[in-house]
Amino acid sequence: MTAFIASLIFVVLAEMGDKTQLLAMAFACKFRWQTVMWAVFVATAANHLLAAAAGSYLTTLVPLATIKIAAAASFIIFGLWTIRGDTLEGEDKKYHYSPFWTVTMAFFMAEMGDKTQLATVALAVKYNTIIPVWMGTTVGMVISNGFGIIVGNVMGRHIPERAIKWGAALLFIAFGIYGLFENLPGQIWSPAVVGASAAALAAAMYIMARIGAKRASALPVCETTEVPASGRDI
Repeated sequence: MTAFIASLIFVVLAEMGDKTQLLAMAFACKFRWQTVMWAVFVATAANHLLAAAAGSYLTTLVPLATIKIAAAASFIIFGLWTIRGDTLEGEDKKYHYSPFWTVTMAFFMAEMGDKTQLATVALAVKYNTIIPVWMGTTVGMVISNGFGIIVGNVMGRHIPERAIKWGAALLFIAFGIYGLFENLPGQIWSPAVVGASAAALAAAMYIMARIGAKRASALPVCETTEVPASGRDI
C-alpha cells in the first residue's frame, strides 16, 4: 500500500504542468474527452508496466538518448499532422489511425524517457515491487491528465478551431525541437544545420497548412467534444 500511495502522489505532483498534461489539454480540444481519457489510461498503463517490469534494465536494451530522440521526432511529426488536419465527413476510409490510437501512440511516445517513466523505474527498484508501483503511477497519471482534459474540453467550446489547431501543432513541434536540442550532440547544431533545419520545418509547415486548407471543414469552433460517440473514436 505504501508503494501505491507514494507512486500516486509522486506522479500527480510531477505531472502538474508537464508536457503530457499539456498534450491532454490539446487533444481534448480536438477529440472527445472520453476518447482522450481512455487513450491516456491505456498508453500510461502499457508504458508504466514496461517501465516497472524492465526496471533498471531498460537503458541496457536501448540507449535512453535514442529513446528520447525518437520521441522528440514523433512530436514534430504529430505537429505537422495536426497542421494538415483531418476532414470530419466523407473521409473515414482515409484515416490511418482512429482518434483513440492517435492519442494512445502520442502519449506512449511522450512518456518514453520522461521523468514519470524514469520515476516508475526508480520506484519499482526502491520498493522492490511491480504491481503497486505500476498501479500507483498509472492512477496518478490519469488524475493529473484528467485535469488537463477538463481544461482542454472547456477551452474547446470557446476558442476557434483554427487557433486550437495551430496552438496544439506549435506545442507538439516545440516539444520536439526542445527534445532534439536536448538529446542530440551539441556539435551537430552548427549555424548552417540550424538554418537548414528551420527552413525545412517552415517549408513542411507551409505545405501542410496548404493541404489542411483544402481539407478544412471551416467549423468556427472545436466541436469534436459535441460529436456523438462513433466507431471511429475507438
